[in-house]
Amino acid sequence: MKNSYFSLLIIALFSFVMPLSAQQSSINEEIAISEISIIENQPEADLDVRESIIDFGESTGFALLANNWKFLLMIVVACVLLYLAIVKKFEPLLLLPIAFGMLLSNLPGAGMFNAELFAGGHVHWDIFVDKAGLLDYLYLGVKLGIYPCLIFVGVGAMTDFGPLIANPKSLLLGAAAQLGIFVTFLAANAFGFSPSEAASIGIIGGADGPTAIYLTSKLAPHLLGPIAVAAYSYMALVPVIQPPIMKLLTTQKEREIEMKQLRSVSQTEKIIFPIMVTIIVALLLPSAATLIGCLMLGNLMRECGVVERLAKTVQNELMNIVTIFLGITVGATATADNFLNTNTLLILAMGIVAFGLGTAGGVLLAKFMNLFSKEKINPLIGSAGVSAVPMAARVSQLEGQKANPGNFLLMHAMGPNVAGVIGSAVAAGILLSMLG
Repeated sequence: MKNSYFSLLIIALFSFVMPLSAQQSSINEEIAISEISIIENQPEADLDVRESIIDFGESTGFALLANNWKFLLMIVVACVLLYLAIVKKFEPLLLLPIAFGMLLSNLPGAGMFNAELFAGGHVHWDIFVDKAGLLDYLYLGVKLGIYPCLIFVGVGAMTDFGPLIANPKSLLLGAAAQLGIFVTFLAANAFGFSPSEAASIGIIGGADGPTAIYLTSKLAPHLLGPIAVAAYSYMALVPVIQPPIMKLLTTQKEREIEMKQLRSVSQTEKIIFPIMVTIIVALLLPSAATLIGCLMLGNLMRECGVVERLAKTVQNELMNIVTIFLGITVGATATADNFLNTNTLLILAMGIVAFGLGTAGGVLLAKFMNLFSKEKINPLIGSAGVSAVPMAARVSQLEGQKANPGNFLLMHAMGPNVAGVIGSAVAAGILLSMLG
């Protein structure tokens, strides 16, 4: 009986172990097949790696540079501008970020700025989120007219309108210096540029970078890169461009004219001035209210004496932050397609003509005013009406002292200089109302 129980137990064990053995054999067989498959497919895996390496190489910026020489040329241009900003100190506060923004937007494949999102002068919001890069988001501050206006608040906070208030006649000199804007506008239109493009080119003659950027962003955003580079480059070259024109249009005797010291201006006058200018200009020319209003707000903060903390913030922190964003995004618009064409050369040429005509306009009006004035005006101060604060006023002072070492024209030249800031904003408002 015991033997039969023992036999049944052996049979039960065999019936349990045999399926496990079969299952283990099946698993071992599958593993062996997998290993054979891996070995057989190894060459195919190596082929995929090679293709991946090739794809990676073709996707790098170096390969894209080899296929499009314009990118490489624009990188060289950006490096030249960086050299001028760092080594030659040509308007470095704005030329450096402009040049670096140009460098970033012309690095192929980076996708930091996409001009097609702003094609036709409009923001294409339907594809903006999917395609926008970092600089596209920052550029909205230019496109919507935010950065130039904030810059004007800072300029107003740093500007003393006292010389202009003390000598209101200098306002005429600032207005005359806008001659270059309107003459160049007509010339550019004759050269085949559209009225909007011609207006954007002409505003270079005002030697006011934020105004040029503001007007161009409204009328001809595709020209923003070359116009901004031209405007700030010529502002930096004021000591080179202006003196030959000033000497050509004046005699030695005129350059030696000494002017009386300006009267003292009270704080009340300085407070009333920005308020009155804002009201009068905004009612007369509503399209100029944005720029003039921001300029005068900053000046009122400076002069009223009750918001010193705000005035300091506007002059320093806000001004510096906005300058960085403005410069980088304006430079980003100088893409190869927008910058490397014959129109850019024409813009640079007409820009310097506009600048020269503005300088000549101020000098010639000062000479004309001397025909009817008992107290003679030194015509050199008329050249300061091109805006470029305070560099143009310093040039007038230097040229006056060369002719007469005892001549002190700086404060007299500051009158037309700050008047030029107002004048360029008004000129932009006129063009915007005509064409915008």
